[in-house]
Amino acid sequence: MARAHETQIMTEVSEAEIAVHWKEEAHYLPPAKFIGQANLTDPAINQRFSLDRFPECFREYADLLTWDHYWHTTLDTSNAPYWKWFVGGRLNASYNCVDRHLRRHKNKAAFIFVPEPEDESHAAITYQELYVRVNEMAALLKDFAGLRAGDRVTLHLPMTPELPITMLACARLGVIHSVVFGGFSGEACGIRIADSGSRVLITMDGYYRNGKLLDHKPNADIAVATAQKEGQKVDKVLVWRRLRDRPATAAPMVDGRDFVVNDLLKNYAGDHVQPVSMPAEAPLFLMYTSGTTGRPKGCQHSTGGYLAYVAGTSKYIQDIHPTDVYWCFADIGWITGHSYIVYGPLSLAATGVLYEGVPTYPDAGRPWRIAQRHDVNIFHTSPTTIRMLRKAGPDEPKRYHHQFKHMTTVGEPIEPEVWKWYYEVVGKGQAVICDTWWQTENGGFLCSTKPALDSMKPGSAGPAVPGIFPVIYDEEGREIPTGSNKAGNICIRNPWPGIMQTIWGDPERYVKTYYAKYCKNPKSKDWRDWPYFAGDGATQAPDGYFRILGRVDDVINVAGHRLGTKELESACLTVPEVAEAAVVPVVDEVKGRVPEVYVSLKPGIAPSKVIQEKVVHAIETTIGKIARPKEVRIVPDMPKTRSGKIMRRVLAAISNNMDTGDVTTLANPDVVEQIRQMVQGAGRVATKAAPEDIKRFGDER
Repeated sequence: MARAHETQIMTEVSEAEIAVHWKEEAHYLPPAKFIGQANLTDPAINQRFSLDRFPECFREYADLLTWDHYWHTTLDTSNAPYWKWFVGGRLNASYNCVDRHLRRHKNKAAFIFVPEPEDESHAAITYQELYVRVNEMAALLKDFAGLRAGDRVTLHLPMTPELPITMLACARLGVIHSVVFGGFSGEACGIRIADSGSRVLITMDGYYRNGKLLDHKPNADIAVATAQKEGQKVDKVLVWRRLRDRPATAAPMVDGRDFVVNDLLKNYAGDHVQPVSMPAEAPLFLMYTSGTTGRPKGCQHSTGGYLAYVAGTSKYIQDIHPTDVYWCFADIGWITGHSYIVYGPLSLAATGVLYEGVPTYPDAGRPWRIAQRHDVNIFHTSPTTIRMLRKAGPDEPKRYHHQFKHMTTVGEPIEPEVWKWYYEVVGKGQAVICDTWWQTENGGFLCSTKPALDSMKPGSAGPAVPGIFPVIYDEEGREIPTGSNKAGNICIRNPWPGIMQTIWGDPERYVKTYYAKYCKNPKSKDWRDWPYFAGDGATQAPDGYFRILGRVDDVINVAGHRLGTKELESACLTVPEVAEAAVVPVVDEVKGRVPEVYVSLKPGIAPSKVIQEKVVHAIETTIGKIARPKEVRIVPDMPKTRSGKIMRRVLAAISNNMDTGDVTTLANPDVVEQIRQMVQGAGRVATKAAPEDIKRFGDER
């Protein structure tokens, strides 16, 4: 009887786990040249940030900042899990990113702006000029827009210097900024305006993307109308001009509501605004998650804890020195841009490259030309961008003389084959790679190798960063042992300074989403009872390195076997001809769900039955016949968001003969109809209702 009960428990546990078939890759050692100049070479960091020194270990990060008033409590858990860091302390984020660097670095570039048109001049913005421009914008926001500490303001801006300048001006006043990714629609912006309660929208009339000057102003009009429907009135729309000599929009300015920032700033030339000293726990910004279903979550990040955490991780994990030229190839409209373009690097007096356009315009050599011209030595981008560049120009980096000391990947797991191209071709075998894992809600890195201390392993994020203590639980809350080759839900045992404070306006959703699943005692004020649930699947190898498998929703249950889509996609990318891969679930009467594979090929390679067979063989060899796809479809391109992420939800809808929904805001909406006709045939109409797991499959998060 006992044996039968044990068998039942084992069956339940195995079905709750994601099957893992990854092979362990060899380790790569950091170059001696990098170690010799690194910020972090002392292995005692592991002892300094050990669990028995938590939370006081994070004083080391906070001491990188300039405080108006020192804190009295490092971590306040009295209202768990609404953590408060450095309580009693006061500081200003804008001062820490700009003012305090003037004495030593005022003539040093804070940003090098690279416009998308190659015939347009690059512009270096020194710390002194940044100081002047931030102060003038802060004066405008204070006197003209009437904004005060605690007010919210929404920014819908592209990747131009006006975006970080406006953010820092808000921070100078203690105004909470909510940046909406420039590629989002007016409706998406309006929903976020309403949720945050913003009465001022700051935007730009147009910007360059893929060689075109896009008219952005109409999005502001839609956003204001959408916010009004949601119950929030916008009093002022402040419009930056992209061009010097003419408007970049055909949309009219609404009298009494819309104002051109460039004209208004003439009234505030040379003005200085004293930075407002803010409590450490005061909100600095809201960052909305980008889910395609459900209401977006406004992740509220603090001033002191967040700034300390991104300063510390920028110094120790990114290895940023004031003498480096650093390029994070992300958009400031995402958390990566907030943490590792603006607040982290500027707090360390870095020089950062700010690029307006897409990676492959006008060709796949553009990033390497920019890196060569400005002698960039730290490069930071996503696996999506790496795959895009590998597909469009696999040999392009060899044509240029850039030399990186450090490269980062962020945003999703990177497949070992792609990692190796990044290391060998982009990094020329001489750069360290930090494969980082973290989320919008986290503020900064959670897992990554310490670049001068830890070896690198393709496909693995590595160990936890200092002061972070992950654990992998099964569905019932049992800890999955290290090296067991079993996957589960990765959680963090302890809070950290960069963690979000709450969901704006919805504290119950915050607890339900991130803490309720594994909470040991809802009444406890002990942080040990409140593990953070990340919503990602992971496994931990015998060497302690974590491999992130992707969102727990992005799992296909095939006849009781839970297969992680990332692992299937990684197998596809071992086929030399394949540039990108996406795996989606298809309804099957016998097995419930089966995988269907979409691949796009490298330039110059024609689709063929042979390639399809190679993909099937790679999956069966790597994972097993249980993972054999129903179909392998070779497509001209993947449907992608403006940020370059493959929209697997759209592919899943096509495969299951469902409505794809609104695809007009995608970067390449035309390809959706091409794929639909390939899969469903011309003239066919979607008829099937979708099961819930396929409706939400592959949503952006």
